[in-house]
Formats: sequence, C-alpha cells, structure tokens
Amino acid sequence: MRNGRTIVLAFVALAVLALYSPRSHAQAALLMEEPYGFFGALNPTGHNALYFERICAETPVRLRRCEPGELGIVIARYQGISGYDWVAIPLLPYLHSVESAAQVPARVNRETVTQMRNRYYEAHMLSLGENLLAGSLFRGGWNQLLGVAYERRIYVLRFAAAEEQDDALIARLNSSENRSHFELLYSNCADFARIVLNSYFPRTFRRSVFPDAGMTTPKQLAWKLDRYARKHPEMQLTVFEILQVPGYRHLSHSNKSVAESLSTTLYAVPIALVNPYIAGGLFVDYLARGRFHLIPRHPQVLAPGDLSALTASARPAQNPDSAGIQAPAAAHDLGETQVDETANSGLKEMKATHE
Repeated sequence: MRNGRTIVLAFVALAVLALYSPRSHAQAALLMEEPYGFFGALNPTGHNALYFERICAETPVRLRRCEPGELGIVIARYQGISGYDWVAIPLLPYLHSVESAAQVPARVNRETVTQMRNRYYEAHMLSLGENLLAGSLFRGGWNQLLGVAYERRIYVLRFAAAEEQDDALIARLNSSENRSHFELLYSNCADFARIVLNSYFPRTFRRSVFPDAGMTTPKQLAWKLDRYARKHPEMQLTVFEILQVPGYRHLSHSNKSVAESLSTTLYAVPIALVNPYIAGGLFVDYLARGRFHLIPRHPQVLAPGDLSALTASARPAQNPDSAGIQAPAAAHDLGETQVDETANSGLKEMKATHE
C-alpha cells in the first residue's frame, strides 16, 4: 500500500512539474514592409516576411537551429527564385546585404547597393542556381532577398515563440516540397505568413472580405496580430521600426488595404466612371474597416547595430500610444549591444531624411 501511494505521489509531482516548469521562449516577428517604386504604386499593399531568432539557414532553402551568437533568419514567399516557394536569409544580409553592422553605410547609391548585393550573392547564394535572375521592374529575382532596408521602411511586430513551435516549423518546411505556389491575389507573401502564423496561433488568421476583398494583405495580418496580442499579453508584442537607408530610392509609402488602395489612389477615378456605386461602397468599406492604425507614434528605431534588441524580452510596461502593445526596451538599457559612432550618426541621418 505504501509503495502504491509513493508511486502515485511521484506521478503527481512529475505532472505538476511538467505543468508549471518554464517553457523555453525566443522571439519571432512579423515584418510589415512598405510598398515602393513603380510596382508599389500599382500595388500599395506592401510585403510580409517573418523573422525567427532561434531558426537559422543551413542553406537558403534548408533550416536548422541557430548556433550561439547567430541572429536568426528572415523567411518569406518570393517569386522568381528558381521555382522555390520560400527562401531563408540571415537577418543582417536580408536588411543590408552585409555580414557586419559596421559595414552598413549611412547613405547609399545604386552602384553601392548593387556591389553589396552581388558580393553577398556570390559568396552565399549560388546554391539557388547558376542562372537565377536578379529581377526587374515587373518580375522578382534574387535581389529582393538582400538589402531590403535600402528599398523601404520596415515595421517589426515581435512576439514570443515557444521552442517546440520553432522546431515544428523547421521540420515541416524541411520535409515539405519547396515549390513555388506564388499567385498575387490568393497565394502571395502575406498568405505564406498567414499560414505560418496560424501554426503558432491556431485559427487566428483568416482572409477578410472587408476591407480586403477576400485577399490577405500585410496590413491585415499586422492588425490581426495586434488584436490577438491585446487578449494575450503573454505574447509580449513589441513594435520596432527599421528606417529606409537614404540615397538609393525615394522614401517608401504606407501599407494600404485593398479598399484603401482602390479608393484613395488613381484607381478610384476609372472605378467611379464605370460604376459609382462600387466606388462608393469601396470608400465606405475603407472608412468603416480600412483606417485602423496599429503602429505606435514613436516606435523604437533599430539601427544596424541594435538588431540584437530583437532577441531580448520586452518590458512589461504598456506603450501609451498603442494599448495592448508593450513598449520596447532600449538597446542601451538592455546591455545587449553597443552601437558604434558610425551607426549612431547613420541613424541620425536616416531619421532626418524620414522627417
């Protein structure tokens, strides 16, 4: 009888320990990237990508767990990458085409951006195929994987991710067929991000008829992630801003929903001429559902030397400009990184350009 009681108590103790033992958390993030250039004028919804602190790239199309000191990867669905559906790029090269924050210039021109991209591509990405196209005005290519911060401003919505969720994503993507499913309307970059986010937060992200006509857009995903975080503060949702490095392109533009795109741009004129009722309906939809604001007024701006702040836990304090989103801790307060004078001066110049 005593032995039986001892066994039962042991099982109860193990169950309690399993239930209350701390889970290993790391950081992940949804990147909402602004539209830019000619294509951004035609389709002002922008781009989505996902960042993972604990996941790194064995190759651009095969994932592994990160080694100590690695900053993680950005992964997303792209078009024109040798038929691959998704590609993974280390965080700093994805943003700036270099492997050290000290190499990021404060201002760039077209020649500098091309040289940095070519250098990294030749060193690390030839495995994607020797005849891989660089991309053009109307078609994507490998250059969309590198130096994104030279093209546009990026908002980073960081959240806590459990270890087992990251491992499950690695296993799932490594074992599945990585063949392109890209289609602009219903199988785009935001749809890929929606599917991955649903593996972390089941049944949370669905396509919306209003204000996006049944499509998935970057702004819609960011709004739903924000709304979900308001009900689940344990996510520690934090918003950062990565400024566009000046000199290469004109400043990017704010992300828009479908209704906002059709009712606040030149698209509104032909639509109103063909059918004023449709134009009116789109405008009402935009007023009712498309004008949500989810970015705090003054999110923490991340310079290239501050990127390790993405891997640090957020403080519990609330950001007064965005209830439900936790205020980010400053990189210097975290003690995780020290930004050199070059990075600081570059950040000041980028801020001045955007202002």
